[in-house]
This record gives sequence, structure tokens and C-alpha cells, in this order.
Amino acid sequence: MQQPIALQEGVHGEVVAILDAGSQYGKLIDRRLRELNIATVLLPLDTPVERLAHFKAIVISGGPDSVYSPTAPAYDPRLFVYEFDDSSSYRPPILGICYGMQLMNHIFKGKVEKKEAREDGQFTIEIDTTSPLFAGLQAEEKVLLTHGDSLDEAGVAPGFQVIARSGGIVAGIQSVERKLYGLQFHPEVDLTENGRRILENFVVGIAGVAQSFTVEDRQQKAIAEIRQAAGDDKHVLALVSGGVDSSVLVALLHRALPADRITALHVDHGFMRKNESTGVVEALKAINVDLKVVNAAETFAAATQPPPKGTGKRLDSSVNPEEKRQIIGDTFMTVADEAVAGLNLPVDKVILAQGTLRPDLIESASGMVSGKAAVIKTHHNDTHLVRRLRDQGRVVEPLKDYHKDEVRVLGTLLGLPESLVWRQPFPGPGLAVRILCTEKPYIGTDEEWNKAKSMLQAILEFDKLPSDSSVQGMITRALPRQAKDAERLRDIAARGDIKGMVLPIQSVGVQGDGRSYSHPVALFHEGGSGDKKGNDQKSIPWGDLAFLAAIIPRYVHGVNRVVLMFGAKPSSEEPVITPTHLTPDVLDQLREADAVVNEELANHDLMRKISQVPVVLIPLPMDEPVGHRSIVIRTLITNDFMTGHVAQPGVDIPEAVVELMAKRLLLVPGVARVAYDLTPKPPATTEWE
Repeated sequence: MQQPIALQEGVHGEVVAILDAGSQYGKLIDRRLRELNIATVLLPLDTPVERLAHFKAIVISGGPDSVYSPTAPAYDPRLFVYEFDDSSSYRPPILGICYGMQLMNHIFKGKVEKKEAREDGQFTIEIDTTSPLFAGLQAEEKVLLTHGDSLDEAGVAPGFQVIARSGGIVAGIQSVERKLYGLQFHPEVDLTENGRRILENFVVGIAGVAQSFTVEDRQQKAIAEIRQAAGDDKHVLALVSGGVDSSVLVALLHRALPADRITALHVDHGFMRKNESTGVVEALKAINVDLKVVNAAETFAAATQPPPKGTGKRLDSSVNPEEKRQIIGDTFMTVADEAVAGLNLPVDKVILAQGTLRPDLIESASGMVSGKAAVIKTHHNDTHLVRRLRDQGRVVEPLKDYHKDEVRVLGTLLGLPESLVWRQPFPGPGLAVRILCTEKPYIGTDEEWNKAKSMLQAILEFDKLPSDSSVQGMITRALPRQAKDAERLRDIAARGDIKGMVLPIQSVGVQGDGRSYSHPVALFHEGGSGDKKGNDQKSIPWGDLAFLAAIIPRYVHGVNRVVLMFGAKPSSEEPVITPTHLTPDVLDQLREADAVVNEELANHDLMRKISQVPVVLIPLPMDEPVGHRSIVIRTLITNDFMTGHVAQPGVDIPEAVVELMAKRLLLVPGVARVAYDLTPKPPATTEWE
């Protein structure tokens, strides 16, 4: 018989096991429980029950698979019925989240099925406040729902009680006698507003876990990890982008090791923002870091990823977002190896330091976090080559257990200037992943394209649909609060001032814990007083647009993102694009646009209030001649950097600032239109690629 998993010294059995089914948010469960002073261990879902004997409670994460899928993660079938201690019939309480709830329901002979509509975003659900899981909560709560498969009341397993509903979809179940609880939503993310209270109700109120675990000083732990990896004789090479993550990494290195054992290298790959490299050097001088700068723009532009992993095209000719990320990540390693050679040290005496964060590894489906998670996007610091270097023991990543907000706290403790700690996050691949490269319009099959367009039209003309139409029935049944939300949709449609079109491009999203690569939808408000391109946004109904952005991806299959495009809808919906690659002229166009947006954010003191503001170039000339492109402003407010909501004009960001940005962006040569991304995360990712 396998032995129980050893607990950490001094924990005395007050530990929660988190069984990973491949969720993008699995590590957030760990983090939320840690904030409650609860000790946790993250384990694979198929951990044998004998090895779980010491745990006080068990949480099963979400995951991208269906319980009926042949690729569904394996599990010990005794998990829900096993009695760990025959003398006391003790069985730890289990909380199943999303996939975990569906698995629980499936095991007990309930039914899980794919519904007409999916749920991806923040919704208001109804809860049974008599359930111990919801003690102290209101009858309606805002939560994050992101799933394809669902339960309805008829499909709930015998012996389980429904404790939460999202319209006709079951959002929570319990079997108090069995100590089993299930949630279709994610309590671990910020978009579930009282999620922390729900987790506390489970681990403390139901499972009785003592809040006795105090995490050791994380700064000292990170320094100790660096010293252990570097030993007494290794030199550390740090790749520094200039963002808060790599800057905190360099500061930690200088606390851990003598300066002569550290080389801080900034690689200008040609995709930096306007004057970025110069600003990075100056910012790090403030903490006495001597930064070496390598201009490698030509090296990156000419780099390739040969078959079978890639197409063999040069980076400045590639149009595949994953291939672009892989090329950039691998080329970073090539440039790093050249820098190592310049140190005149044996390869085995040099290790690479990276400012990799936990969300990077989760979205890349790294084995360091999960063996089951879906790849949402490959991060430049988690490519195949980086993973090989890790296996060789040549990489140290002391921030790999941190999230962005935690890194900022650490940066402050390390004495970094506020301007550096709170600067807007910028991805390692830079502007390369904020330019949608393409050579032709994307419509998928004619059937998919026409179905998406007709469904969008049905939503925007909801008031005109016959009451017995199948589309109206589907939407009415699936809306989380049927009567009220259906009435709102009908009122919006009746005004007739919001038009829409499916865009002939693709963007990356995260839906149901898996990666989606789907169409965006553009909405147009035609009731304002602005000119053709929307230079006056004062009358835009931002709340209604946010409502539409939340529901459109639910019903329009093949859509994961919704934007407001300022101005009137083009007279033609013919799918037309401007061929776009990572060429100097395209990069310069986005640099100018990005500088405009960041200048206005700084001028209006919005850098700290709005967590991330990617500025994205999309290859759509709209009603201008081919050769023009459009710019998207993507605002995101988040603490966990795994989920987030859009900064709503008039609420989170002044409408006048958005108007000013739009006016200035239209002055950038070659810009046809300006759009404002309305989509929360999920179903859309922070970046478009």
C-alpha cells in the first residue's frame, strides 16, 4: 500500500489537498487558501486515496475536459466514497469546482451535458443561503462562470440538493450527509466577489481546518532559492525586459549574490515600445543595476521555427501567434547563449534567471504547475527550449510561485521606485503579440461564418424575433436571470442604435478552462453626435454595451471577444483585411499608437487604477482603403491577473479620456478606426494573441 503523503513539519494535519484537473485557475485556489492561513498541497487528480489519508479537506479544481471525453483526466474512483479511517468512518469533506462538480455529479449517476449556450464571464446567480457553503452571503451573488458542459435540475445526481442557479443551469450542489459540495463557478478568482468567503466557509466552517499556517518570509525564501541554485561558483545571467517582474528579479539577485556574479542583460528584440530600452536602462540605474543592452532586432526578424513544430517562415513573415511566441522565446535563449559565450565561462557554470510568474506557467500549461491544463498561449519564458534548460538545472525562477500583485508588494519591500513597480505590464515578446498578423481574411467555413452572423443579428434584433422562434427560446432559457435580462435585451434591441458585425480575424481567448481562437465581434453605436469615426463618445450607452459583451460569446459560437468600434457601421460587411506582418512600418505604427494611450494614462493618473492596457493593432481597414489598419484599446482591472473586468468609461475611466485617446489615435498615419475592447477575462485573454 502506498504511504500517505508526508505533511510539512509543524502543520499537524491541518492541510487541504488540491487535486488538479487542469484548471487555468488551479494555483489561485492554493493562493486564496494561503491568504486564509491554510496550508495546502497541490496534487494530480489521480492521486490514490490512500495517499490522501492525512488531509483535512479536499478541493477538486476545474479543467478543460468533459467528463465524457476520452482525454478526461484519470481519478481514483474511490475518491468520493472512501473511508480513510475505518474506526471513525472519517471522510474529509470535498469541494468540487467546475469540472470537479461535474465529475462528482457524474460519479453519483447524474447527467452532464453540453447546452445550447455556454457561460464565460461574470454573472449574477441565485444561491441558497441556508447552505453552510454560503453562510453570510446574499441571495444573489456575482460569480465567474466559464464552462461548456452544464447541469440542469433534472440531471442532478440522486441524494444531491441544488444550492445555486444561473437561470436554468445548476451552479451549485451539495450532499451534506456525504460531506460533498460542488460549484459550477470559480470561487478562487476576483470576479467571484465573495469567493474568499465561500472558500473560508468550506475549509474552516465545514471542514474545521485550523487557520494556523503562517507562510515564511517570501523574500528570504526567494533569496535562499537563488543562493541554492547558484551555489558557490555559478554565474547568473538575468534577462531583463524592464517590466516589474524582471526588475524585481534583478533586485533579488543583488540581495542574494555579489554583483560580480550577476550579468543583467536587456535584449532589444525590435518589438519594444517607443523609447522603451532607454527608459529601462535609466530606471534600473536607480537601483544601481548596470544593464547591458543587446540590439538583436535583425536576429529576431530573421529567426525561424523549422518543421515539424513550425512553418520554417521568418518571424517577420509568420502569421501564427503560437509560432511567433515560440520563435521569440527560443531566440531569447539563443541570444542568451551568445551572451554566456561572451562571459568566457564554462556553460555548466552559468545559470539563467527569469522573472517567470505563476500565471505565465498556468497559461503555458507548464508541468511545473499542472500536467492537465490546456495551453492558452505559450509564454516566451516557457518555450520548449526553456523547459529543456530547466530539466538541465540551468534555470532559476524565484518568482514562479508569485502573482503580479504579490510581485509588486515584494518590489516595494526591496526598495524599487514606485514608477517602476507600478508601470504598465508589458509582455516579453512586446509588440509582436499585439499585432495580429495575417495574409487573408478568416471566415472559417461558409456555414460557420453565416451562422455566426445570423446569430449576432438575432441578438441585436431580439425585439423583432417571433416569441416562438427557436433563437428567442434559446436565449431566454439561457439568460442567467431570464425575465429581467431578456427584457433588457429586448429594450436595447428596440432602440435600434447598436449595430454589429463579426470580424474576419481571430483572437485568443480562454473559455471553459481551454484555449479558443475565434472571431471578435464589433459593435457600433449609431445614436451619438460624433462624426463618422466616433470623435464624440458622450452619449454611448457603455452599460448596455458591457451587457452585450457578456452575453454575445454565450450564444454566438466561434466568438470570444466583443469591442465597440467608434463611429457608424461600414456599409459593406465584405471580409477585407490589410496583409500584415512584423515589419518595421507596422511596428512603428503601433509604437506611435501605444505611446498616445500611455501618455494619456499617465497624464490622467490612471496607471495604478487600471492594471493593464494593451494597445493592439488589427489588420482591418474597415471603410478605408486597403493599407489602413485599426487600433484597439484593451483596459483590464484585476488583482489576480488571471481574471479581470474592463474599465468602463464613465465609471472606471473618464469618458473624456477615452474620447481624447480616440481623437489622437486617428491622427496616427494609416489608422482607419479605433475600438474599445469590452470583453472581461474570460472569455477573452488579456492580450489578443
